Parts: sequence; structure tokens; C-alpha cells
Amino acid sequence: MDKLSILWADDEIDLLKPHVLFLRDKGFDVTTATNGHDALDLFQKQRFEIVFLDENMPGLSGLETLVRLKNINASVPVVMITKSEEEYIMEDAIGSKIADYLIKPVNPNQILLSIKKNLDTKRLVSEKTTSVYQQEFRNIGMTIHDKLDYKSWIDVYKKLIYWELELEKSKDEGMYEILTMQKDEANVQFSKFVEANYLSWLKQDDKAPVLSHTLFRKKILPVIESTEDPVFFLLIDNLRYDQWRMIAPILSEELRVVEEDAYFSILPTATQYARNAIFAGMMPSDIEKRFPKLWLNDDDEGGKNQHEEEFMADQLQRLRKPIKFSYTKVTNFDAGKAMVDNIANMFQNKFNIIVYNFVDMLSHARTDMQVIRELADDEAAYRSLTVSWFEHSPLLEAIRKMVAKNVKVVISTDHGTIRVKEPSKLIGDRNTNTNLRYKQGKNLNYEKRDVFEVKNPADAMLPRNNLSTAFVFAKQDKFFAYPNNYNHYVNFYKNTFQHGGISPEEMIIPIISLTNR
Repeated sequence: MDKLSILWADDEIDLLKPHVLFLRDKGFDVTTATNGHDALDLFQKQRFEIVFLDENMPGLSGLETLVRLKNINASVPVVMITKSEEEYIMEDAIGSKIADYLIKPVNPNQILLSIKKNLDTKRLVSEKTTSVYQQEFRNIGMTIHDKLDYKSWIDVYKKLIYWELELEKSKDEGMYEILTMQKDEANVQFSKFVEANYLSWLKQDDKAPVLSHTLFRKKILPVIESTEDPVFFLLIDNLRYDQWRMIAPILSEELRVVEEDAYFSILPTATQYARNAIFAGMMPSDIEKRFPKLWLNDDDEGGKNQHEEEFMADQLQRLRKPIKFSYTKVTNFDAGKAMVDNIANMFQNKFNIIVYNFVDMLSHARTDMQVIRELADDEAAYRSLTVSWFEHSPLLEAIRKMVAKNVKVVISTDHGTIRVKEPSKLIGDRNTNTNLRYKQGKNLNYEKRDVFEVKNPADAMLPRNNLSTAFVFAKQDKFFAYPNNYNHYVNFYKNTFQHGGISPEEMIIPIISLTNR
């Protein structure tokens, strides 16, 4: 194995000979220089893993040398060594992106620690992460088989996402595979939990989690009533909790998180049901009764989410809350830019709703377009693509305009999505809907172990097309496939991101309140 190479520049390098010998005894290849010019010449000719740089050298100063080193290769960590503790020197050095700094006199162990901190950090963090998850694995495994309530399931899911993101960074494929298996087992138990409790939640509001149709009343209206400032509700369609965790650091630069929570999407975990329920403040069967001309069922032609603004106005009226609000839906980049341009006008309203459809479009595009499949080949890539979009989106630009004023921001979604892996055969007539994670229709024939079946839609407060209509919801990572042309169907949809069924990814979704820093 090659020795790690160190460049050490100090005009008193002869006095540091014991330190240099100490490092060489530890297996490092140390090259020395007595001035900045020689250090730069060596840096251009040789490859070094780390540089130790004296701040107070005659001629080319340490800070000047630092800037030139970074212009040659910014990725090599530079440790500044100085006799002075003056604040401006440290600020200049830190501003030039030093990796570390040490105050003279330094001892050999300080040098060794700095090397380890800068060169071994990734390896040490990876090993620590793996070690801690190994300890946590047993605890999580025992917890998911307990008799959990909905709050405990939220905690378990957040914990699994935390470890998924940590192990992803550690690059430990073996441990990541173990985590994936644990997530799969959690999904099995979560499906049993939902099957046993979901229908009773709809009858006992006080014992139920916050659901789509109670989200506004329980989580958003209290924010509106707690402040004199404008409130912006950003509904990013199809945003999962792990995706939120990835974009949260970007927003933390602009906003302070007041509350980070999660709520449960109703079934089906599909836009036309869950999002309409959010804005109407009612379950789908009640929306159909109150708005028979506006509600469209799966087999009806036309857009299924065209009346959200009307539903919101009606909910505010029923709650006797005469709140002036605006509603903006963004479905493409041009609409996003137009929304940004209109932000100033929105400050005149107490409440502003922005529905942003990009993440939903991303999941569908990944199914339909080969190039997106390749860019989002797995969960990590899917998250990364979401972050890349968000960093360059009109939505982030709009948020930056919002925080220039005193505002409150609530970010949430209508449902999540899951990467489906296992086909489940289902037979239905030609009027059966096309969604891969839930089906409604007459005379459905399916694998009972793979689904949560609701034979009477009224029990789940869902519209009923005719007397024999039933709903079935796919559990875990299953997706429905018809026996006809089965292999082609399975090959096309396997490993795509879908929604409509039962999984923590689809049902346990983020709701975050933020304010200006």
C-alpha cells in the first residue's frame, strides 16, 4: 500500500525535525519546504494528500501560499499552523477554506490527530455509523413486532429513514442490504397495522392520526391563527419523508424549522383522493355528495383535481373562517417562473396555497422515460434527482422571496410513493381503473394475502360507482399485474415508483412549519 504523502512548509522546518521523523515512523511520506515558493513548486510536481502550512513565512506568506495552493488543487486539505491567535488571521484562513488550524508550539500527536481527522474522517464515520446501526438493528427489529400505535409507527419510520440516509453515505453495501431487509419487514408489519386500524380511524376522529381530510383543520389553520404574518402552504406533490430530509438542509439556510411532524394519507394514496380531501376537509364520499358536479371517479373522463380552490373556499366557509387566500398550481417550469413573479402580490393575502407538481411528474417520468429510469436507478438516485431539481427550481427562488418578508411557511404533500418490486396477479373487467397500487371495480379476482380489501366502499368513505364495486389496496412493495401479457407488464413496471397503496413511504408523510431565521 502506498504511503500517504504530506507536504510541510515552514521557514523553521529544521526545528521541526522530530515531528517529521515521528510522522515518517508512523508510515507517512513527508516532504518539506522552507518557503511558499518552494512549496508551490513541489505541489505542482507531486501528489500530496495533505499540506501543513506555516502562516508566518517570509516572502510569500502562508495565507498567500494557501490561496495559490487552492487554485492549483482545491480538494487537497491544508492545515494552517500559526504563532498568532489574532482573529483576523483565523477569519482570513477559514475564509480561504482551510481544513484545520493549529497554534504553535504543536506536538506530534496534534499533527497526527489533524491528519486522521482530515484523511480518515470518511472511513471513521463509516465504521462508526455501521457499528451504531448494528446496535440499533436489534432494537428496531423488536419494536416493529410490538403492538404499536400510529405515533410509534411514525417514530419507527423516521428512524429507518435516518439510518437509510446514514448508511447510504457510509457506502457499506452489506449493512445497507440489511437495512433494506429491515425496511421490508417493517412494511409487512405496517400493512397489518393499517389493515387492523384504518377503518376505525375514520369513525373515531379523536383516536385517529391527522389524516388528509383533517390536515388543514388540525395542522395548518392553527398556524394561520397564531400569527399576523402571511402564511404560505407549499404542497409539493408526491414528496416522501426521505426526500424532505434531503432538501431540509437547503431550506435551513433560509428558514428555521418550528415543527417537523408527519401525518397519514388517506386511502387510496393517490392525488385525486388525498389532495381533494386536504382542500375540501372531507373524505371523498362526502365530497361527492356535496359537489356531485365537481367530483370525478376513476372511470370518468377529465382532470380529477381541477376544483381544489373551490373546495378550499368551501372548507373555510364551513369553518366560519373568512380568510383571504390565493391558490396557485404549478405544473411546468414556465408556470413556476410566473408564480415567482407573482409572490409580491401574494403578501396581500393572509393565506397562500402553492401546489407544486414536479415530484409527481418525476415519478411518472421515471416510469415512462428510459433516460429518467437511468438517472433515478434506485432510491438514492431518486432522492438525489429530487435535490438537484429543488436546488435549481423556481420553488426555491420563490421561498427566498418569501423569507425577505415576515412569513410563516408550511410544507407538506398529499401522499408519498414506493418503489414496487413484486407483482401480484389481479383480474378485473374493462372498467377497472389502471392504477398499479389500488383497484376499484366489479368482480375483482386477486391474491388476498397481497391486499387490504374494502368490499363496501362506504366503510372507507369512498364513492361507489355501483352496488358491486369494491376497492383493494396493494400492501408493501406489491404492484398489480394482469395475467394477459404478464411478463411484459412486469418487466416494464418493476422497480418503478408508484402510489395508491399501503406502505409507510406512501402513507407517513411530512408536515413542516417554518419561519424566518
